[in-house]
Amino acid sequence: MFVNCTLKKSPERSHSQGLADISRALFEKHGVAVDEIRAIDHDIATGVYPDMTEHGWDTDDWPALYERIIAADILVLVGPIWLGDNSSVMKRVIERLYGCSGLFNDAGQYAYYGRVAGCLITGNEDGVKHCAMNVLYSLQHLGYVIPPQADAGWVGPAGPGPSYLDEGSGGPDNDFTNRNTTFMTYNLMHIASLLRSAGGVPAYGNQRAEWDAGSRFGFANPEYR
Repeated sequence: MFVNCTLKKSPERSHSQGLADISRALFEKHGVAVDEIRAIDHDIATGVYPDMTEHGWDTDDWPALYERIIAADILVLVGPIWLGDNSSVMKRVIERLYGCSGLFNDAGQYAYYGRVAGCLITGNEDGVKHCAMNVLYSLQHLGYVIPPQADAGWVGPAGPGPSYLDEGSGGPDNDFTNRNTTFMTYNLMHIASLLRSAGGVPAYGNQRAEWDAGSRFGFANPEYR
């Protein structure tokens, strides 16, 4: 699942989509089914609950989008850099992912356990590593497994300057970006395959309901020493 957090509504050209298309082609070459969401095309309410219509909003497309996201073994968040940081759309998507992080899977773990995630960042100003650091930290905190080399990005010369798909930018031919995008894509596939083969992350030691019921999974309680 690619979630593109561009600020541009369809069908306007998205430079972030251009980089995502390289990764998508590799996934599909190896038989991985790919779904995509351009977040700004949807009515995603602001908030940190699974369904914001239960919290004062008239409409909210997020519940249906969440069902598509949770169905995927792999999540790639894609977005631009503005003022050296992730887009407002990226932040909203992460907030809504967070709003569903308290849901549980069939093993009693948090919902995103057993899935992997990465990110792709584009821009014409500095900030790829800063943006990726924020995205990947957020996703692992929610329960996603982050493989090695799980991010890639492209920025041109210090702006203002050409963006990724602009003529003469050199973006699609940049060896550094293409290498990192390729490594990210394969590592996402490798780790997702390992997790699927293993039946996900082992449940012992990370089940919220068991902890709330009094199980401590071997944690030493000083009161009983």
